[in-house]
Amino acid sequence: MLTAQEIQTAHDAVGTALRLGAQKVRVTLNKSLMDLIGTLNGELDKVSHCLDRSMSVCLFVDGRFGSFSTNRLVDSELEEFLANAVSMVRMLAQDECRDLPDHSRTAKDAITGDELKLCDSAYGKMDADMRLSMALDAAIFGKHEGEGLISEEGEYSDSIFDTLVVDSEGLECRHTETSFEYGVEMTVQDAEGNKFSGYWWDAAPMLSDLKIAECGVSAFERAKSQFGHRRIESGKYTMVVDNECSSRLVTPLLNALGGYSLQQKNSFMVDTLGRKVLPEWLDILDRPRSVGETGSRLFDSEGVAALEAAIIEKGVVKEYFINTYIGKKMGMEPTIEDVTRPMIPPCHAPGYSDPVSWDRDGIMKLAGDGILVTGFNGGNSNSATGDFSFGVEGFLFKDGKIVHPVREMLVTGNLLTLWNNLMASGSDYRLCKSKLIPTLAFSNVDFSS
Repeated sequence: MLTAQEIQTAHDAVGTALRLGAQKVRVTLNKSLMDLIGTLNGELDKVSHCLDRSMSVCLFVDGRFGSFSTNRLVDSELEEFLANAVSMVRMLAQDECRDLPDHSRTAKDAITGDELKLCDSAYGKMDADMRLSMALDAAIFGKHEGEGLISEEGEYSDSIFDTLVVDSEGLECRHTETSFEYGVEMTVQDAEGNKFSGYWWDAAPMLSDLKIAECGVSAFERAKSQFGHRRIESGKYTMVVDNECSSRLVTPLLNALGGYSLQQKNSFMVDTLGRKVLPEWLDILDRPRSVGETGSRLFDSEGVAALEAAIIEKGVVKEYFINTYIGKKMGMEPTIEDVTRPMIPPCHAPGYSDPVSWDRDGIMKLAGDGILVTGFNGGNSNSATGDFSFGVEGFLFKDGKIVHPVREMLVTGNLLTLWNNLMASGSDYRLCKSKLIPTLAFSNVDFSS
């Protein structure tokens, strides 16, 4: 997608910035194209076409640092832009911790951008008629008359993203990826006139892997499943979290391992590297180099090579996410700036036998009685303490079987305590997500209604 001229412009920007007085330079060139077809009740509602291109430049000048961006890649304007940028950096305070990553740590195998096979040739064959046909064919409005369906909002989109990172130390790495997505929200009404909504979506880097036909029915069934909800008493329950929303509980845990939070002492995972702070049956792995799978990347924004690694191994914290700058600030060896593609493999706590299946039904059967959480409605977590409070909706279940829906409940606690009460994780993570988090089960969770 990036043209030879645009790539040359990125290299020229490095050379020009050096000539204007910068000692080191990193240039990142991003270009993306997205087309979207929106439908309402089975009819065309909106059309969107977006092209975006930008270049960001990180300058290291006389012990100072500045970052600038522009979408004007005109040779006649670029030198003035860079000259002004270098001048501005010279007015900033010195920061000796700012530097490019050691060249030995950078990616050497991201040359064409398609090493991970995430760019589908079918994208180039898509046209307006094909996109419209896919969006309209996926709609189910009018096919479920008399079943309470009152509205359907769908969106089909496809996009291509291309990024190039070059620096003055000889780095050049590229990533190109296509994405095909469809999402739909259904609104239904029960016999008493109460309205409920359900959403479902799918995405894939390859068009042939997009399960677009299943989305409408899934969203419709998720909306109807909320009929007949009841309030239940507050108390401690076993909590099973559906794979569609389970990443909500993993994200703050991973964020707490990030260098900026750690350096600012704004993390409940400070001083946990190498320590066992989670249950020994829990592993969290980073799988950034999985060929053909959403979220895979060979390098981070600095160009540092992404590696297959254990983040948590048998409950022990094995890795912090520390970029070059934070590494120098903290006096620690840098790693990679962030987790790329976290994955939790199947597990269960001692005292439990293997589930009959490692999907949601199997995990609920293992748990016995409890609350199945299928969605989070607001709430927050404290990054410094790990305390959290989330609004949830879902279902009461007994003997592994759903009894009735529940709504407007609050789940509270502490993330470290919650994860140490992990009962089991499944194998049913969704490949359309960059975080491969399956159905999870936790014991002794506080719910209030």
